[in-house]
Amino acid sequence: MTAQSTGLAGRYASALFDLADAEKALDAVADDLAVLGAMIDGSDDLRRLLRSPVISRDEQEAAMLAIIDKAGMNKLTRNFTGVIAQNRRLFAFPDMIGAYQAILASHRGETTAEVVSAKELTDKQMSALTDALKKAVGTKVSVDAKVDPGLLGGLIVKVGSQMVDSSLNTKLQQLRLAMKGVG
Repeated sequence: MTAQSTGLAGRYASALFDLADAEKALDAVADDLAVLGAMIDGSDDLRRLLRSPVISRDEQEAAMLAIIDKAGMNKLTRNFTGVIAQNRRLFAFPDMIGAYQAILASHRGETTAEVVSAKELTDKQMSALTDALKKAVGTKVSVDAKVDPGLLGGLIVKVGSQMVDSSLNTKLQQLRLAMKGVG
């Protein structure tokens, strides 16, 4: 069994990692999961499908497999999704995706950094950020970038248990608190 296999999501991700490793499909599965994660993040309807107790497991499975087939994903990704749908574990799919990516990064000797920005980072910005994180952490860094328009500007970077919040929202909140203290 692989490292970081705690909790429901970790156990499923660990099992998927072991199967993908045996089939020499680690990268193919990682790419599929990244696409699925982006789809889930970008669709309220898909998130409702994953979480709804009203939709039957067969309907959830059929919907997820249709998405996977349409996207032309790996057979292992398809089978894994079918199993978690039948086991009524789709609600934990986003966590399973994150856990798989963390296990893969650890296997490769990488550290994963979660980066949230107000708008999508350009390739140049992403490259500069990755280089800066690599220097700061001292190992290879895999960046999991997300967009939150509510930040207004700046970045929130989380590496392991450390977080750096340089978002405009946080700075404005700190300014508000400082000004309340003055009056």
